[in-house]
Amino acid sequence: MKRRRQPINIFRILLLLLLVVIAIYINRVVIPTVPPPFVPTATATRQSESYIIEAEELFNQGKLLQAIELYQEAIRIKPDEPATFVALARVQVFAGQYKEAQTNTENALLLNPNNSMAHAVRGWALTQDKDYLAAEAAIKRALELDPNNGIAHAYYAELLGDMFLDNSGPFDAIVLAGEESRVATTLAPNSLEAHRARAFILEITDNREQAVQEYKNAIAINGNIADLHLALGRTYRAMGVIDKAIQEFTLANTLNPSDPTSALYTSRTYASVREDAKAAQYAEQAVKVAPTDPYLRGNWGVMLYRNLQWPKAVVQLSLAINGGLAEEGQAIQPLTLTGGDARLVEYFTTYALLLARMNRCSEVLPVTQLILDKVHADEIAVYNANESLRICQNNLLTPSPIPPASPTPGITPTP
Repeated sequence: MKRRRQPINIFRILLLLLLVVIAIYINRVVIPTVPPPFVPTATATRQSESYIIEAEELFNQGKLLQAIELYQEAIRIKPDEPATFVALARVQVFAGQYKEAQTNTENALLLNPNNSMAHAVRGWALTQDKDYLAAEAAIKRALELDPNNGIAHAYYAELLGDMFLDNSGPFDAIVLAGEESRVATTLAPNSLEAHRARAFILEITDNREQAVQEYKNAIAINGNIADLHLALGRTYRAMGVIDKAIQEFTLANTLNPSDPTSALYTSRTYASVREDAKAAQYAEQAVKVAPTDPYLRGNWGVMLYRNLQWPKAVVQLSLAINGGLAEEGQAIQPLTLTGGDARLVEYFTTYALLLARMNRCSEVLPVTQLILDKVHADEIAVYNANESLRICQNNLLTPSPIPPASPTPGITPTP
């Protein structure tokens, strides 16, 4: 009646335990890594560092807008890195996006209020936006945090140079600017901004040959930044080296065709040697790039006047001075006359003379009165305003319009 017990098989128990372990491993490790059926496989996430590297390469190639997009993508992936915001802002300043650059430096400062470069680039962006007091405060803060920040010294030199030109800085602004630019090239000899700032100060102090060399030093670091070629061309034009100036402006336009500055500078360069037809051609090209810019309209109007195309000239000058609508219906805001810009004064005096010579004398008096009120210390402007009134007085005696003639001597200040 007794059943005999079978002996325990130790190998069977070990096999069962092994199977249990394998089942647990598959359930917890393998299965979670297997994608569910009929669901597309997710694309691997790109690291923010790879976007930054590619953005730097694009900046070196002069492709500023593409570089900006990649920096923005890097920030989207990793939004807590102040250096990326600063790098983005730096490129945005070169691209003329000053407000956006200020915003991104402020984002960097939210992450790290003691980031010297964030304060420096913010000051640079404010300088380009003509907010000199805020710019100075930002750059000085950058130098407090890091006195050896060579790029911050470069930005300070540029700010002081702009203040000197605007007659809004300290009495020794240009001396301080020279000192800051020398410090910048000493502390950051391989920096694009340091050589750019040094060249700018040399340019505005009429040390043009040295300025040319410093602009070339900056271009040797990155030859694909349109702004550098504009500055070098501007310096060549001041030296009277017209062919090299045109060459640099053309290169700048190739690098950044969306900026009308190169066409504007080319127009003025041809005008300085009285190649008026070419001057008008490039003036028109600048307007096509930025049709709502009244300053460009005024330049085109002056060049048309020089070519004796009075009906077209008066249209463009009227749009610049009175405002109106562009060809596609966009609004053009009128210019405000100030004495700090000789070209701006030229637009108003040319408009007054043109109206007088076309016997539209009812429109002349408001323009001449504005000239005499706003720039009464400018002898050339006052002379041309009075000449416009004299022509209108003669028109009362001789009703027929005065035939087209060469512009009144002295109407255009020496470039």
